[in-house]
Amino acid sequence: MKRFIALALLAAFAGSALAQPLSLEEAQRRALDRSRQLAAVDSAVRSSREMAVAAGQLPDPVLKMGVDNLPVNGEDRFSVTRDFMTMRRIGIMQELTRSEKLDLRAQRFEREAEKSAMEKAAAVASIQRNTALAWLDRHYAEAMAKVIAEQIEQVKGEIVAAEGVYRGGRGSQADVIGAHSTLAGLEDKASELRRRVLVAKTNLARWVGEGADAALAPPPALDAVRLDPARLDQDLQHHPEIAVLAKREEIAATEAKIARASRTPDWTLEVAYQQRGPMFSNMVSVGVSVPLPWDRGNRQDREITSKLAIAEQARAEREEMLRAHTGEVRVMIAEWQSGRERLARYEKDLLPLATERSKAALAGYQGGKTGITDLLLARRNQTDVRMQAVQLEMETARLWAQLEFLIPDTSYSSQTR
Repeated sequence: MKRFIALALLAAFAGSALAQPLSLEEAQRRALDRSRQLAAVDSAVRSSREMAVAAGQLPDPVLKMGVDNLPVNGEDRFSVTRDFMTMRRIGIMQELTRSEKLDLRAQRFEREAEKSAMEKAAAVASIQRNTALAWLDRHYAEAMAKVIAEQIEQVKGEIVAAEGVYRGGRGSQADVIGAHSTLAGLEDKASELRRRVLVAKTNLARWVGEGADAALAPPPALDAVRLDPARLDQDLQHHPEIAVLAKREEIAATEAKIARASRTPDWTLEVAYQQRGPMFSNMVSVGVSVPLPWDRGNRQDREITSKLAIAEQARAEREEMLRAHTGEVRVMIAEWQSGRERLARYEKDLLPLATERSKAALAGYQGGKTGITDLLLARRNQTDVRMQAVQLEMETARLWAQLEFLIPDTSYSSQTR
């Protein structure tokens, strides 16, 4: 038993030691695999494709049975055999829908299935984008918390030094109070950032489920996106929301074709066998029924006009959404590029300068040339610059995620699970 427990503990330890950090790509994969929204859209696709097959078939035949010319008075009343006009009838009636109309009805549901597939692509893009944003929010919240934690440890050491200097009669009480005040402010920021980390983990768990508390892998590079600004109009044609509207337009156009095909009515063929009394001959009847579109101008033609107007509405909405998305994406690309330029400036100039200032203040404080207030101000400036850099990187990363996952990975969105 003890050996079993030891082996179990060893296996658990080995499993935790071998646990991989949660990367952005892995988080997105988990979010897609556990999504019920994608399963719902897959069901909609299957439903439309099944209906496409059904819509391409002829209507079911109609079985007709009855008694014709049954006497209701006189000597032969209610007899089905004595009167020569009385017949027991059984027949079949079949509507002969033209193949053109059947094909158009099937195409209409095929377009509906394609629209659902585009809605799945939109759902994939949304899941990938929202998961990436949740992952990045947690990463940068933890990065900010780390910056504050390091600064708190530095200030605690400076408080000890300030109190020692004050007890030795070489410092002032104001320096000690100022150091404690700085520590209190940093601890308040740390509390706020712990809250942000907790919220970020909760948001990430909404997408990836279990494992949202695992350590995160390094973030991806933010220096490139799949969208090409020079080909933005063409690239955005594949935006899932634009594609959905394009399929709506195709559905409306197909419905207009069905309405136009309906201007020519379908015939109905009926065949009946009529049985009379034993003294009379049996009979067979054949008939054809044809609807009479006597008011096409106010019925069929107006229906065609209505369907064409719906198609034009879908076309106008698609063009307007394309223009809106193009403008929004161009603004996002400009902001993302500006963020990258500013990050480079922070890395090259601002962060090194803040570090040098902090080192100079520490050297002056250790050499007795400056007080602890100057050191605390320099350290606070360094912390602020580092926090600003992390905040800017987070905003740039969020823009990158929105651009990178504006259009989904087609290899996943095309799969039907």
